[in-house]
Amino acid sequence: MALTSQPLQGKKRCKKIFWAVFPHACFILSLVIYAFLGALMFSHIEGNRKVNSSEGYRNFLQGLWSISKNLSDNMTENEEVFKEKIYNLLGTFEQEWFVDPKKIWNFFGSLFFCCTVFTTVGYGNTYPITRTGKYLCMLYALFGIPLMFLVLTDMGDILATVLSKCYNEFRKLQSKILASKLCSVFMCKKESETKSRRSLLMKSKVVINEPLSIVEVLKSQSAFKRKPIQYRNAEIFEMLIAREKEYTKLSRTKSIERWSSCPELERGKTMMSVIENFDKIGKELEKLDVPILLMILVIFVYISCAAAILPKWETNLDFQEAFYFCFITLTTIGFGDTQLQHPRFFLFLSLYIIIGMEIVFIAFKLGQDRLIVFYKKVISFCGEKKIAPKKIYPK
Repeated sequence: MALTSQPLQGKKRCKKIFWAVFPHACFILSLVIYAFLGALMFSHIEGNRKVNSSEGYRNFLQGLWSISKNLSDNMTENEEVFKEKIYNLLGTFEQEWFVDPKKIWNFFGSLFFCCTVFTTVGYGNTYPITRTGKYLCMLYALFGIPLMFLVLTDMGDILATVLSKCYNEFRKLQSKILASKLCSVFMCKKESETKSRRSLLMKSKVVINEPLSIVEVLKSQSAFKRKPIQYRNAEIFEMLIAREKEYTKLSRTKSIERWSSCPELERGKTMMSVIENFDKIGKELEKLDVPILLMILVIFVYISCAAAILPKWETNLDFQEAFYFCFITLTTIGFGDTQLQHPRFFLFLSLYIIIGMEIVFIAFKLGQDRLIVFYKKVISFCGEKKIAPKKIYPK
């Protein structure tokens, strides 16, 4: 029985772990599938668009040709006039006139664009040109942004539990160290005295080697030796307890047999537990209470690690520029002033971006809570402050 029960317990544990991890994996997998579907859609629509010669493109080429002709014919033209003409002409320049859409809107480029859409970063260097692509981009963001926030909230619970446990363990260790120091200085004598008192009390107590039944306890009492009816009542009481124990054992075995013989009931129970896990999303994040300085330190270390790795394939960036780019990305500001030459490599660190956005989100949430507490204290102080009454002088 013991050999057969061990693999059953192992299977049950594996099932519990699977159904506990299932909601988190479901969110992440749905986000990945959504990103891949968006990449296929935008690469097909924007990558296959025709580069037509629009009126603005023709005017730009005509203006460029006239400037070059005037410059070749009249070499003594004023330099300021020439600069003004070039400046006005470059103001009408559009990037998509001289860019091959298939190079920008390949699968990885479209996937990078989709990630910038539902993460609300929006660098601005890649954007849809066609009217269909713009409409689909709005629809894609309408469903992708809530899904992204759902993933952030779900992963926020995991990070909140990890941070809270680490912080609590650190506080416990700190309190133990302080308690041991205080004990070594002040409490050693008191502990020795209390130990001696406890040893005396333990010697004076009666030790019962074997557990007694209710009937033996009643027989040992002198007041009940002459009352055999109460002995019978005690025996009946013991029989009732034994019967109750047997009934509970039978009910447990029957329940196990029911779950094993009827897997639908077990599936219903696991489904209810999975639904409860979905309902608990965001609860651990609300309970998180760690110092805001600790979160700032975590953000600094997290961004510094990426800023040290990113210049390995982005040669135009140094540590400071990479740190600035990672901060602008994780805070979803996304100016677009720093452009990546190899966004495909940075796309592979999408998990880093999601976790980093979650850490920044937790820091903003803690800062928001601290601001609310501060405003409450200020309002309560202003409300409790009494205005001194004016003195009325007799006339």
